[in-house]
Formats: sequence, structure tokens, C-alpha cells
Amino acid sequence: GLLRLPRQIGMKQAMGMILTGRHVPAREGEALGFVNEVVPQGQALEAAIAWAERILALSPMSIRASKEVVRRGLEMTIAEAYDAQREFPAARAMLGSEDFVEGPRAFAEKRKPNWKGR
Repeated sequence: GLLRLPRQIGMKQAMGMILTGRHVPAREGEALGFVNEVVPQGQALEAAIAWAERILALSPMSIRASKEVVRRGLEMTIAEAYDAQREFPAARAMLGSEDFVEGPRAFAEKRKPNWKGR
């Protein structure tokens, strides 16, 4: 949290929380941007499953590449990451995959993609 929180919500907000140990209610965490969704009590599992289903509906290669670009990109300047992103292993694999062709094809044909993960 000490390293990630300032990058995610800004120095002022993060330092206020870190230096006081202040607990943040879920709605405030959502407003600050480190909570994706707040649901009524007892509905967390259903919400988590819905998030997982939305992710699983996408190309697994695209998900892998996106995660790699985001994680590795945070270690560089934006300009460096922009130039390097297509050379990251997962991104290179995705760009040369059947899924890379299937996505636009399914969109053009107005159908759900048939992801193969290759």
C-alpha cells in the first residue's frame, strides 16, 4: 500500500490515509478509485462472479497482454512504455494470434467471438 496507493490516488490523499491510519469506507474507496464497485451487503460474491464473467468473455491472450503492458508500463515513463509495449512477450504473442484476427472478424460479422487463446 505504501508504494502503490500514492500512484493510484495521489500523494495528498494517500499520505492522509497512511500517516493517520485512517480507515476508508467502501464508498469513499470507490470515489478515490481504489475500489471498483460497492454492492449491498451479502452481494459481494455475485458481484465478483459478474466481474469474472466479463473478463472471461474476452480473449485470454488480450487479458494477458493487457496485464503485462499495464504492469511493465508502470516501471517506465509513458513514452518508453508506449514505444516498448508491442515488444512485451504477451503482447507479441497476442498480436500474432488467431484471437487477434477473430476479434475484429466477429465484430464485423456482428457475432460473439470464438476465442481460442492462441
